[in-house]
Amino acid sequence: MEPKALLWLRYVSIFVFLAAVFQTAVAVTHYTIPEEMDEGSVVANLVSDLGLDLNSLSKRKIRLDVVANKKYLDVNKDTGELYILEKIDREYLCTSKSATTCVLKVDATLENPIRMFNIELEIMDINDNAPRFRRDTMHLDISEATAIGERFSLTNAVDPDTGSNSVKTYYLSENDHFSIEIQTGRDGSKFADLILKKSLDREKQALHDLILTAVDGGVPARSGTASIIVRVLDTNDNAPQFGKESYTINLTENAPIGSLVLKLNATDKDEGANSDLFYSFSLYTSEKTQQTFSLNPDNGEIRVKEIINYEDFRIYDMEIIATDKGSNSLSGKCKVKILVTDINDNNPEISIKSFSSPVKEDIPVNTVIAVVSVSDKDSGENGQVDVHISDDLPFALKESSDNYYELLVSEPLDREKVPEYDITITVTDRGNPPLSDNETITLELLDINDNVPQFPQTFYTIPVMENNAPGALLSSLTAIDPDLHENQYLVYFIIEKEIVNTSMSMLFSINPENGNLYALKTFDYEIEKEFLFHIEARDSGVPPLSSNVTVHIIIMDQNDNTPLIVSPWRAHGSVVEEKIPRSTDKGTLIAKVIAIDSDSVHNSRITYQFLHNTDATLFSLDQYNGEIRTMRMFSYRDSRHQQLVVIAKDNGEPALSATVTVKLSTVEIALKTYADMTEVPLGYDIFSDLNLYLVIGLGSVSFLLLITLLVTIVLKCQKTKPSKAAPPCRNSVISSERNSTIADSTLVSNDAYWYSLFLAETRKGKLVVRQPVPKGARYIVSSLPRSTGLTETSDSAASTLQVRSHFIVYIFIILCKSIMTYEAPNRR
Repeated sequence: MEPKALLWLRYVSIFVFLAAVFQTAVAVTHYTIPEEMDEGSVVANLVSDLGLDLNSLSKRKIRLDVVANKKYLDVNKDTGELYILEKIDREYLCTSKSATTCVLKVDATLENPIRMFNIELEIMDINDNAPRFRRDTMHLDISEATAIGERFSLTNAVDPDTGSNSVKTYYLSENDHFSIEIQTGRDGSKFADLILKKSLDREKQALHDLILTAVDGGVPARSGTASIIVRVLDTNDNAPQFGKESYTINLTENAPIGSLVLKLNATDKDEGANSDLFYSFSLYTSEKTQQTFSLNPDNGEIRVKEIINYEDFRIYDMEIIATDKGSNSLSGKCKVKILVTDINDNNPEISIKSFSSPVKEDIPVNTVIAVVSVSDKDSGENGQVDVHISDDLPFALKESSDNYYELLVSEPLDREKVPEYDITITVTDRGNPPLSDNETITLELLDINDNVPQFPQTFYTIPVMENNAPGALLSSLTAIDPDLHENQYLVYFIIEKEIVNTSMSMLFSINPENGNLYALKTFDYEIEKEFLFHIEARDSGVPPLSSNVTVHIIIMDQNDNTPLIVSPWRAHGSVVEEKIPRSTDKGTLIAKVIAIDSDSVHNSRITYQFLHNTDATLFSLDQYNGEIRTMRMFSYRDSRHQQLVVIAKDNGEPALSATVTVKLSTVEIALKTYADMTEVPLGYDIFSDLNLYLVIGLGSVSFLLLITLLVTIVLKCQKTKPSKAAPPCRNSVISSERNSTIADSTLVSNDAYWYSLFLAETRKGKLVVRQPVPKGARYIVSSLPRSTGLTETSDSAASTLQVRSHFIVYIFIILCKSIMTYEAPNRR
């Protein structure tokens, strides 16, 4: 049951209940009004219709019930008129179209006393609603193959009005293919069917846009429209078609592979798969054509697949088929003719008929080393060729016969400058544009022994520090020979040369393979200072070639000799005791310390210093000449015993030194000089026994020395001269450049068993004979004339002359000692 019916049932129940309680009679008043009346419109006068007193109406509080939460009507209490409070929509109030009438029931209630009235308000329909389709647009897919007369259902229109105000008929917009047929339902509703009255053709018109109009029967009539879109579905009813039935294309030969020849474009009026095309060669297209050209099945592009040669094939015929992809596929055909255009497409060719490689680098000029032939398949100027090689190469081309050329040596070759040649022979035709070809041959040159080994330097100066380890590497003397193989393999030799009966191979050794020079012995700068010899490098060619280089070995001095104090002489230990008179004047020479060093000039420069001085105000020491002098006269406060420690230090790095202790004792006796205390004086009487013995001894020694010199000279004259290249070995020579008590030149020898002689220049010019040097000492000092300077001698320090001279000096010293022993008692 509908909600409004339930509402009216409720009202009826209430009315019955009230009637039973109040036993009041209820009357029903019926009114008829059209819907959509304006607000405030008067429906009727209840006072007159219900027989009420207008004056008591407001006192009795008349009221109307609310229907469906809306209060459509109200009563004017002043006039008693029933009027429209809110517009009444019949379609909203009575939703059921099956009901023929629409009644609005309202209960009016009065108080004092209570009375109820039933008011029925019949709502009359007016044509206030237009027909409306449920869908504004209707889509229909109809195949173009659909038969005429086919019926298609359409959505009907609805109109909330009733009766003649509802949908009455439909109209279709004018078109050639469709019409409508109106049908009536059981409920009286109207709907239309779409009928195909003419065949569809999608290729002519793929879409049909129709307008369907629904019209009601109201006055005035209202209408509503809907759009009908008919999409015509395609059928494969059109075959693909080419723009032309045949195509003729001119294509130059040697067109690049992949270049486009022709793009075919077939069309199909269908759509979808029915218009998707693929291209293929027909069976009438030759296999050669299909090998030469490719056909893209998707876009119809014909491209070059292989090199096209006019001389091989000049015309290509092909038939192309375009087929669609419909269920019942259709196809179209066209013919393509490709005409090949001739161009100068044949390169000249070159061929090496004969080639000699490798060849010796001294190959004679004009010798033929290769024969080449050239050709060109083209004719006319395109077949005429020119042959050439680079002008920078020592070769030339000479035509020997038709299209044959000889490659000759035009200049002398030298493998050391260019070991091989890449000879490019180029042949060019006379076409336009010209074409060319080239061939490169590599000529390798064989080496001959035509280069002498070369040292980077012509003279090598090699410094060698003395005291070197035997076998130490001095230098690497490597020569270079640009030849190859055995002509390049070098062997190194020391050119033999004797120096004082000593072969260079005993002093030095060279590795024959790499030229490393080694020392075979330890060198001593004080004995050997330099060597000069030659090194030869010889290759292994046939015949062998060689060259030599001069090597100058310079022995560098090392501070390896400690200074030796030779004065004052210490016979027993390193302490020297001297006596001096207490009355010695200021500046008197007390002692002179003399030290010698067998190193070179730089390392042998000696300076003197006090390590200990009992009284620093009493004595001074000259740092250069070693003289100890008094700085003042002795006083009674000075100790009788003074001790001086003197250090002699050389200038080497690190410095070496020696010390001597001088103990001085002062005496009260009158002594002549310091020299009288330390020397053995000889009387001035030339006729004394001592003088006589000395004269005899000196004469004997001089005679023996003269004999020895003569014998030595004779022996030396009989020996072979030493090589000029060998440098003389020099013994170390100490040259006194300062004021010294020894001679200007003193020769130092290594023989520790000889005695030393000093020719001292003292204050009184006395001859001083010192005690012998202790056994094991290194130095022997013998006097030399002041003008001697540097003394040169051979490497053999113990030569016959030196031994005999020392022997004579030894006899002389023994003789002098015997005389002094003999005279000693007499002096006492």
